[in-house]
Amino acid sequence: MRTVLISLLLIALGLLASALKAQTKPAANPGFAALAAKANAARDAGRLDEAVALYHKALALRPGWAEGWWSLGTIEYDQSAYAEAERAFQTVTVLAPKNGTAYVMLGLSEFELGHDDLSLRHIQKGTDLGLDKDLGLRHVVLYHEGVLLQRKGKFEAAQETLEQLCLQGVQNDEIANALGMTLLRLTTKNPPAQGAADADIVVRIGRAECLAGQKKYDEARPGFETVVKENPNHPNIHYAYGLFLLEARDLPAGVEQLKQEIANNPGHVFARLQIAAAQYKEDSAAGIPYAEEAVKLSPGVPFGHYLLGLLLLDADESARAIPELEIAQKTFSRDPKVYFALGSAYSRVGRKLEAARARATFEQLSKEQSKSNREQGIGDTAGQKIGSSIDTPPPQ
Repeated sequence: MRTVLISLLLIALGLLASALKAQTKPAANPGFAALAAKANAARDAGRLDEAVALYHKALALRPGWAEGWWSLGTIEYDQSAYAEAERAFQTVTVLAPKNGTAYVMLGLSEFELGHDDLSLRHIQKGTDLGLDKDLGLRHVVLYHEGVLLQRKGKFEAAQETLEQLCLQGVQNDEIANALGMTLLRLTTKNPPAQGAADADIVVRIGRAECLAGQKKYDEARPGFETVVKENPNHPNIHYAYGLFLLEARDLPAGVEQLKQEIANNPGHVFARLQIAAAQYKEDSAAGIPYAEEAVKLSPGVPFGHYLLGLLLLDADESARAIPELEIAQKTFSRDPKVYFALGSAYSRVGRKLEAARARATFEQLSKEQSKSNREQGIGDTAGQKIGSSIDTPPPQ
């Protein structure tokens, strides 16, 4: 991915430099103008060490030259001088705070330095602000964002992000390793070393899931079946296969794989939550015991309480649903669907005033969310099944 990134940066350099140049006042210092021209010429001719020295001299005369900081940061990134690149791109974000590509480059530099939290924050901010239209750069950003989410244990978000690459036809073993680690719930920074027993399992799971990300379920299934059959006791392997089967709309087989994961690992909270989520609206009563077990095993996971509340509500056990939903509401205080469920539960047990309050909050938050989604170009996903997000708050 890094090799692709470097080429893309060189292609995008002219486009972004032009945009930054428009934000920069005309040079009043003839010495600066001469240095800037020499620096740009050295950069274009591939004399990068000379260009770096010239950019430093020009920027000493004019620290507000955003185009120069961008060019300097790009060269330093190319030369693996990531700390220097980080400083340069930090300056660009100050001089051009609405430039999304600058934030992304800052995040990519931080990624190489191991500053994962900062890297994810800046990559996501840059994406929100908007990137250059170059598809290749967007692919690089998606890959790094997915890896960072995987490292943080945000597995649902990581899977969704990485599968965007697969859906767009980008397939390689880097992506497969990241996806495999995500489905197997690994938070390590690097995949298993080549030749290690786990390495083959991780990459094969990732390749199969990349096919699933392209909706090629019939092609993906044999890949999962084979690796699971060969490694039936590997941690989370039945969980990964179960997730795939649920995604492929094979509910009975998916639930069976998740049960097998629980048999291998009796304390597996997320396998129970996935079974419970899969049963919601299908057979909510059958899902309740799994949600109850998950809450008992891990009472500090608010999603478990939310899911248990939904299942109880759908099974007409409203009085039991209310305390679970109230626990979830404390964490998911800005999610309208929690208030919708609470309003329904309150109404069914005759608590009319609380029902009215919950519904009013639901309507207000829904309006705010709808406005935010329109501004960001996000579609309405309120109708998505609740099982789509186990590691994160209720889907928005």
